[in-house]
Amino acid sequence: MRSSGYRRTTVAAIAGTLTLVSLTACGSGGASSRGDGRTRITVNCEPPKSAKVDRRFFDADVAAFEDHNRDIEVVTHDAFPCQDPKTFDAKLAGGQMEDVFYTYFTDAGHVVDVNQAADITPYVKELKSYQTIQKQLRDIYTVDGHVYGIPRTGYSMGLIYNRSLFQKAGLDPDKPPTTWEEVRADAKKIAALGDSTVGYADYSAQNQGGWHFTAEMYSQGGDVVTADGRKAAVDSPAGHAVLQNLHDMRWNDDSMGSKQLLVINDVQQMMGSGKLGMYLAAPDNIPILVKEKGGNYKDLALAPMPGGKGTLIGGDGYMFNKHDTPAQIRAGLKWLDHMFLTPGKGFLGDYARAKKNAAPVGLPEPRLFTGAADAKDQQVKKANANVPVQNYQAFLDGNHNLDMKIEPPKAQQIYSVLDGVVSAVLTNKDADIDGLLREASGKIDGILARG
Repeated sequence: MRSSGYRRTTVAAIAGTLTLVSLTACGSGGASSRGDGRTRITVNCEPPKSAKVDRRFFDADVAAFEDHNRDIEVVTHDAFPCQDPKTFDAKLAGGQMEDVFYTYFTDAGHVVDVNQAADITPYVKELKSYQTIQKQLRDIYTVDGHVYGIPRTGYSMGLIYNRSLFQKAGLDPDKPPTTWEEVRADAKKIAALGDSTVGYADYSAQNQGGWHFTAEMYSQGGDVVTADGRKAAVDSPAGHAVLQNLHDMRWNDDSMGSKQLLVINDVQQMMGSGKLGMYLAAPDNIPILVKEKGGNYKDLALAPMPGGKGTLIGGDGYMFNKHDTPAQIRAGLKWLDHMFLTPGKGFLGDYARAKKNAAPVGLPEPRLFTGAADAKDQQVKKANANVPVQNYQAFLDGNHNLDMKIEPPKAQQIYSVLDGVVSAVLTNKDADIDGLLREASGKIDGILARG
């Protein structure tokens, strides 16, 4: 799934006001070369006009790119969200994708399977930044040894917690829980503060419960599908442990509150109002909690996923239309380098510009690069930090020891099945955990068998 927001400065507040661009308006740019000899490319994921600051930055960066590359014209299409899962497949099938188009990590294999992506392997050597990008992210867009896309950003799940509530409950805010047993114990103490305070909250509706169940499985060394992606793996000791822990916190400890069937906005509201101790999320939740939900940066901290085994990663990137000419592929790679892949610069990396415009700088992700490129990016970020970076150090330190795992194939369909499992455990004290896992396993097998 997507993580929480569009970018640093614009998130869910604008979602309800926007209308999707029509499919016919978003198609490939047609001719690759203009009459003046310039190569023309269409790209998407331009911020919408209602996101004034992001739109201004994006357009300025595109203009600067064209100024430095007079032989390339970039035609941008705005959209929010950058990809709508409801229309994505229709655009693919109808040949309506831009020359360089946005995708979630989980889309890569599917786009290749339906033969809608250009093989950019021969051109990747021309992308200056390619070898500096984390290999595990590059591999997401590599199928059978061929490269079909470039990652733009990535996230990993962790545990957001309220330092103030930890202190009030007699817990050390500099020592967040590292195991699920510790999460349970800390949640119980926080809930004991009373005044409608909840120790730990989790999603259980709109596919978000299945998403978090998957993350919790990874944290305990489990998985939701087998390594070959053909069979369900939820009916396992790890699956049982995840559900038993949620059951016990909900019904034995009363540390999850009585209101269930929560989704991301509900939990963010609880955390922002200071009534929630902990929940699972990626770092980009933190500015939402402050800007939209009433939270304070000094109270919000981030720890790695409890359990110590693994965490769920996600993110996005760009792929290339199968009809692109070599000139368009080369132009698109240059554009990606300029916009997103130069440490400390560009739309996502110009931290000095972000700071001047009151956007949060210093969050621990995205962490796209390695080696000297990563060091440069982190140096510029640190120099412009305007949030309490010490609150996220545990997350950074702990992530080094975790297995980073992408979402499963057929993720949304699987999450829908697992939603029912999680919601049953959180709303029915006598839920049959083993029976729920067996039933879910059968349904997931059916989903995977359909290809």
